[in-house]
Amino acid sequence: MIEFSNYDILRNLMFATQWTILLSLAAFIGGTTVALTLTAMRLTRNPAMQRIVRVYVELFQGTPLLMQMFLCFFGLSMLGYEISAWGAAILSLTLFTSAFLVEIWRGCIDTLPKGQWEASRCLGLSFLQTLRHIILPQAIRVATAPTVGFSVQVIKGTALASVIGFVELTKVGTMLNNATFEPFKIFTLVALIYFMLCYPLSLYSKHLEKKFNVSR
Repeated sequence: MIEFSNYDILRNLMFATQWTILLSLAAFIGGTTVALTLTAMRLTRNPAMQRIVRVYVELFQGTPLLMQMFLCFFGLSMLGYEISAWGAAILSLTLFTSAFLVEIWRGCIDTLPKGQWEASRCLGLSFLQTLRHIILPQAIRVATAPTVGFSVQVIKGTALASVIGFVELTKVGTMLNNATFEPFKIFTLVALIYFMLCYPLSLYSKHLEKKFNVSR
């Protein structure tokens, strides 16, 4: 057993927290970018594009995130594409995030009056013009609260990256536990750090939801 002071434990956990935050941000930004494209495809009148998006969403919503990480990390390596644990974690979390954001945003867009699409076509606006100038400004306001709320799931999902060797908060917690044999103290601290990352986002999501309901 290696002796670690409380300061050493906290210092290592806080350093690992930086990587958890960075991974969460990278996955959320990447997922948002992919989801925007997929949402536009989902809203078109092209049946083939709609079918592609539906299959994509069902695939990544219907399989465990851990299995997706395994496939990205080990599967790509078997196909000859070497990928780091960092790259595999970002890729799998990006795909996972985008699949859920597409459905969140589609649901928010579906709450808008259908007549706005017809009115836009009567005014001669193209699909992209309608989406950019009419639909998205309203949908963003509706979708902000659930999108912020889902970011909590992304943060918690980063813990699975420890299984493929990426050194983030959970991985460092496991390493410290193996060195100190103090699981209760170590994992209590890890849980508290996750709570401090996620709880403010949950509160902000509820605040935005109430604000939207009142203003509506």
